[in-house]
Amino acid sequence: MNWITYAGPEIFYLGASLWFLLLSFAPGQKVVANGAHRREYLSAMLLASIGVLVCLASVHAQGWLFVRSYSVDIFSQVFKTLLALGLFLIVCICDRMDDVDDNRHNEFYFLLFTCTLALMLLVSAEHLLSIYLCLELSSYSLYILVGLRKRRSLGLEAAIKYFLIGSFASAAMLFGMALLYSACGTGYLADMAKTLPRILDSPAVMIGLLFTLGGFFFKLAVFPFHSWAPDTYQGGSNQVAAYIATASKVAAIAIILRVVASTAHDSAYLARVLVILSVVSMTLGNLAAIAQKDLKRLLAFSTIAHSGYILIGILVLDSAGYAATIFYALALLAMKFTAFMVVVEVAPDGRNLQIEELAGLHKRSPILALALLTALFSLAGIPPTVGFTGKFLIFTAAIQKGYVALVIFAMLNVVISLYYYLLVIKAAYLLEPAQEMPPLVVSFPKKLLAGLSIAVILFAGFCPYWFIQIAQAAAQPLIWGR
Repeated sequence: MNWITYAGPEIFYLGASLWFLLLSFAPGQKVVANGAHRREYLSAMLLASIGVLVCLASVHAQGWLFVRSYSVDIFSQVFKTLLALGLFLIVCICDRMDDVDDNRHNEFYFLLFTCTLALMLLVSAEHLLSIYLCLELSSYSLYILVGLRKRRSLGLEAAIKYFLIGSFASAAMLFGMALLYSACGTGYLADMAKTLPRILDSPAVMIGLLFTLGGFFFKLAVFPFHSWAPDTYQGGSNQVAAYIATASKVAAIAIILRVVASTAHDSAYLARVLVILSVVSMTLGNLAAIAQKDLKRLLAFSTIAHSGYILIGILVLDSAGYAATIFYALALLAMKFTAFMVVVEVAPDGRNLQIEELAGLHKRSPILALALLTALFSLAGIPPTVGFTGKFLIFTAAIQKGYVALVIFAMLNVVISLYYYLLVIKAAYLLEPAQEMPPLVVSFPKKLLAGLSIAVILFAGFCPYWFIQIAQAAAQPLIWGR
């Protein structure tokens, strides 16, 4: 067995994690004048860049590992590439981390790479026990990352809340897995797919499946496992919040797709539950976002709303819905990163950015203002952005399945979301600051990154054919598995 072919990305990110673990054991690190650990940052950039190339090189690998409990297919490899790209983008905005203790940068990168490794393992996991272990490894890495913030009154409180709600979700998921195992006599998703269709409508099995999905809904911030998101986004450092909003959500989408596609098989009961959760998540997220003054809290409630849109694609339970959801995962990665990149650049000291602080941004930094406008228009679903195309694909798949009323309700929520996104854009373009603010100094690499982010959001929305083809190819193993 060629381990490099089948598990190249996982082996690489394990090595990268161990590298930063060894660096953390080194005695007294010297900090350069601007407060940034250049050696650690450059090491992370180099490793993250190589990681993207390793994932791209292994994207066509197919096979099984660990007695068929670990699947390597186009679905898992596409999501691993998205995770590697997400990590690379987050590292790009970590050149200045004033809100993370200077003596904890090695630990920060160690946990970041470890969490990415766990998420990569998660998207390939095909056994309930391996799914649980990978999910817990990624969750505990994030709990600690949130707590690393210098502003401990915010970071520790957010980390504790995150941990407590995560523990409850984990316990519920473990209970659900036990019910599924007792009903099917196996923990393999492929074997469960042969048994569950006959017994799925029984109360015990349906409860087991819903409790199992509850652990994944926690990662995706779906109601009722959503309450951690606003406090965690606000309490964690800007870079950590960006990682949670991008890479973590991509992996959550992947594992929900794999489990639902393997076990659901057009269950009417599951579809009804997902419809309810989708409606409540969309409505709650959008209405709560209107009242927010903190930009990260607004983006957190936006995440909750978008989890409702994602559930629409999942509950369709066919290839069109799965492909649309995979495309939307790519869209979320681009949109959320672009928005958080602006947060990091406008608040370089790591403080929480208030919406009113964006006043005059179009004068202080036109490229950042344009990036924010593009990201928010895309999140709102304005054409020709990738957010519009993603919503169009999901809504079209749902209408073809007969969920016309649900799509109409989702479109009403899109209109509601447009209101609070416009409030942020209004602050950046129409409001003037209370006192004269100096221009923002944005380095050339960051301007280039902002320009590329804008280009990707517009290109993937205006010319989505290539991305749709990738999403359709990635969705095929989910159909074949049925």
